[in-house]
Amino acid sequence: MKRLIWILLMAILLAACAPASTPTPTPTSAPTATALPPTSEPTATSVPPTSAPTLAPVSLAGPSAGTTMTWVDGSVLDYVPSGEFIMGLGYGDAPTKTFTLDAYWIQQTEVTNKMYTQCVASGNCSAPVQEVGAPVFTAIPFGDYPVVGITWDAANKYCQWIGGQLPSEAQWEKAARGSSGNKYPWGNNSPTCDLANLKTCGGHTSPVNAYPNGKSSYGLLDMAGNVYEWVNDFYDPNYYASAPSSNPTGPTTGNDRMIRGSSFETDLTQILSAIRHPSPQDYHNYDLGFRCVVPQPMAYAPYCQSASYLPIGGTQTQNATCSLPDVQVGGNYCQGSSNYAIVDLPQGATYQVKSKDFNCADAVVNGQRSLSCTGPSNSSTDVMICNSACSNATNSVSLAPVCDPGYNLDASSNACIYAPITGQPGVAGCPQGYTMIDRGGQKVCVVGQNQNGQCPAGLYFDSKYGACVSATGQADAPYGINNPDLATKNYQGCAAGYTYSSTYQCCQANTGGTYPGCPLGFAFDSSQKTCLPSQVQVSSSGCVTVQVNTLLCGPNIDVCNQWSTNEALCIRSGCHWNEKGKQGTSTCQTAPVK
Repeated sequence: MKRLIWILLMAILLAACAPASTPTPTPTSAPTATALPPTSEPTATSVPPTSAPTLAPVSLAGPSAGTTMTWVDGSVLDYVPSGEFIMGLGYGDAPTKTFTLDAYWIQQTEVTNKMYTQCVASGNCSAPVQEVGAPVFTAIPFGDYPVVGITWDAANKYCQWIGGQLPSEAQWEKAARGSSGNKYPWGNNSPTCDLANLKTCGGHTSPVNAYPNGKSSYGLLDMAGNVYEWVNDFYDPNYYASAPSSNPTGPTTGNDRMIRGSSFETDLTQILSAIRHPSPQDYHNYDLGFRCVVPQPMAYAPYCQSASYLPIGGTQTQNATCSLPDVQVGGNYCQGSSNYAIVDLPQGATYQVKSKDFNCADAVVNGQRSLSCTGPSNSSTDVMICNSACSNATNSVSLAPVCDPGYNLDASSNACIYAPITGQPGVAGCPQGYTMIDRGGQKVCVVGQNQNGQCPAGLYFDSKYGACVSATGQADAPYGINNPDLATKNYQGCAAGYTYSSTYQCCQANTGGTYPGCPLGFAFDSSQKTCLPSQVQVSSSGCVTVQVNTLLCGPNIDVCNQWSTNEALCIRSGCHWNEKGKQGTSTCQTAPVK
């Protein structure tokens, strides 16, 4: 008995002398984890996480003028390097002056309907005002059109959501005119309808990538035409004279905000890139949108889910004995309460309108055969157009849906689920979409470009490194690589509405189904559950199917008279200012001043 008591006393003493267990430190740099499941649960990687090998430092070329990067809202950012540029018209409220700006990234296009839809769905934006004559922003056929019906506050909130801000007047003008002060985005040549969507060119908004010939020297589209754009500054007609020569951000207070650019209703004499347009902050219209700048992009973690797609140029093959008809969707417009959509097709082709609610008239105008289709407001139908010379030739789809590097295709939903790989090359090297890099004698796999030649969101292709890297300059950020420790160290969080999952090393949507949709130039096909290049699909032997869409049209209204107290808004809206109106007062009118 005494022996048993002695053993118990010794055990208690030893336990008291043992050191306390060391608590595991909680990383403070990692975004907050969440227990919320993603819309489709990611497949857990079969490769256990391992500690990263010690790698030799690398030097990067860094982005240069026109370098592009896909961003968290599906937009494309263009890089504008630091340096001087010429700003101003040389008269009025825009005297010529040379300013210097730090480098920044700016969206290549205006924010589109489908980009804005993601912000609304994630709970970070309010729906835009539905303007008469404008597409409904959630309508899939108008996904690549600029979102309109947006006030300054709504635009500013969206830009903050993607980690950016509205551009200053100086940032906008440099991106539009280049460093040498061109008159127009494309240079100094006179505007034409193949350069921009202006008055007499289309009569309605157009997809933001419809005018590539009018891009600026930094690669930006629609810096003239399509829709006007909000910028960050308050308006002061004398600001240029007192503005600092480096990084001017506009007056600190004011009554009006600034609008820049021009729209599809702007007269060709009013599209100089230096023209300034003051406007009340709560103003919105069917020809006013915006784009954002991201001065210092964060290293956002990748999304846990993204959309699959068919690569550009590989969606179909056609038997050489039967060519597809050349078909173009010409656009849509309102005439009073009636709406019309135009489709250009070859002579001799046959067509079939799928919906009985639509009527299409066939006519030849200036040698071009066209269908003018009308139907219910804010609706769509398919029109199948066939080469009548085809007999029994066959078509075939040559490629299956694909995902960006770092994602696996879910067979049931065709969604892309984040599934990072080990960074160590296997016997066969690195998987498709990855590049093998030598880091001081250590071979590693790093994420590369996808099958459309683009890096995953948040990365740009560095020419010296030969692979995709974060805009923060971190070559070790583990995009597509299974390494929780490096993820914790390098990722700086997720966009609002998404929460970082340390289990899957990606951003999970707080609300199901709010991940980015199809990239610009693609539209979701519900039958194939993937993103297809927009507009034209192969239907059957010698046939293509196009989708025609109608706008939400309203009664004829006098859109110009409302600006009879504001000359700047009158001209900006494509109207005509008459200093000698009826009864000796100034008026804003639709017809030219005689």
